Amino acid sequence: MNVKRKLKSAFVQSFSGMMLSIITVIGLSPLVLAVPAKVSLDSSEQYAQRQPQKLAQFSDTGPSQRSQMLQQANALFNQGELTGAEENLRKFIKQFPDDAFGHFQLGNVLFRQKKPEEAISSYQEAIRLQPKYALAHNAMGMVYASQSRWEEAISEYKKALEINPNYAEGLTNFALALWQTNKKDEALSSLEKALKIFKEQNRGEKVNQVERILREIKTADDPSVS
Repeated sequence: MNVKRKLKSAFVQSFSGMMLSIITVIGLSPLVLAVPAKVSLDSSEQYAQRQPQKLAQFSDTGPSQRSQMLQQANALFNQGELTGAEENLRKFIKQFPDDAFGHFQLGNVLFRQKKPEEAISSYQEAIRLQPKYALAHNAMGMVYASQSRWEEAISEYKKALEINPNYAEGLTNFALALWQTNKKDEALSSLEKALKIFKEQNRGEKVNQVERILREIKTADDPSVS
């Protein structure tokens, strides 16, 4: 019974940490379209505020039709109107079919609506349009992880880390998937690297999250813990 309780605790902890790590979708995107219930909007906004240059990567200078449509989708999402946000993004993609970011954000909305296969298709299209899209690979990994499809999740996280070896959120998610497949030492190594990067970035909240997950993994096999 004790072993079963530990395994259950490990699963709950890893899934919680995995969901917290979805902040990667927020922090590196101009729109907050992927905030799960377990992540506070304040924390995502604080990180986004430290990266004002990111918006310029995805929109034209000044108020363009493209940026206006994306902001409208964001507003709908923040109001809890997920169906409206999806419809808006589909209209956006119809007008801008080669916009990888639009497909990526649609995937985020679909994931929040518990439409995993559709979300995966959107992320795949984003990657087709922009092959070195580490965030999309990470997001796909998270969809697979939410379905306990750990090997597929690991494959996507590896692709994200091949593109960006210092992608701390990807390292965290990778570690959690490794943990679920009984690769504890590899998981700890990945988490330690993520922790170092988060500290260098002065991202205190993420540092605390990773430290908590590290403690959980290190004590999971401790026979003194009941």
